[in-house]
Amino acid sequence: MARRQSRVLNDEEEVQLDMTPMLDVVFILLIFFIVTAVFVKEPGVDILRPETQLRDREKPTLLVAVTANDEIYVDGDVYELSQLRNVFEQLREENPRAEAMIQGDLGAPAGTVLDVQELLMDMDVPVKVSTQE
Repeated sequence: MARRQSRVLNDEEEVQLDMTPMLDVVFILLIFFIVTAVFVKEPGVDILRPETQLRDREKPTLLVAVTANDEIYVDGDVYELSQLRNVFEQLREENPRAEAMIQGDLGAPAGTVLDVQELLMDMDVPVKVSTQE
């Protein structure tokens, strides 16, 4: 009589698990989180802002910093006032619904801060001036 093979696994047989589908899912999740992540833009310089009593938290998409040395920083780079329109137009193309926040140092010339604010308002970009609590 012939012996029938048992359907029960012997101790000698190894069970192998295919990890490829799990890795595919992990990479898809990683790509999803990278694409949907919101990156915070910094102006590139530390600013001592004037104090205020308001406690509203804003999340602007465009940060402009004016230092006490009359330097204008946008995304970590220094620009002259005459160059800002082109820079703002490029950033506006990336994000048409951009909102701007100007961080003016305590010693920054008020005229420069107002010139930047006026330029942004001329381009129909909502703009606010940042203060410290």
